[in-house]
Amino acid sequence: MPIMAKDIMKLLCAISEQRKMKAAFKHSGRGALVTGIVAFMGALVGGPPGLAVGAWMRSGGFKPVSQILMQLPRAQQQTLFNEATAIISPLMFTDATQLTSLVMGSEALQLQLMGMLVNFLTKELGAEVR
Repeated sequence: MPIMAKDIMKLLCAISEQRKMKAAFKHSGRGALVTGIVAFMGALVGGPPGLAVGAWMRSGGFKPVSQILMQLPRAQQQTLFNEATAIISPLMFTDATQLTSLVMGSEALQLQLMGMLVNFLTKELGAEVR
């Protein structure tokens, strides 16, 4: 039985959830400007502690990687599918459940898939991953 793209996406989501992976997209110039304004207003209102609070309120934007993956357009999901399939192709499995069990039981496979995922998020999407 051939593995489906949705099954690979679920597998990648399971790995990212287990590892508590989060990602944020790097701010554009406009985002940086808003961050600066919020931090400045915090400094005016609360002095140095207000500056820290203002910067903290606007920073972050980290979302669970699993959420980001499920919102990707089909073309990008297909790219991830192709890259993940290259990693799992040597495995012998009959269905998505068995594949998930094999991968979740192997630290080495998880690390390979996680590395591929981090590379995709940083290079293709310009995200910062934690």
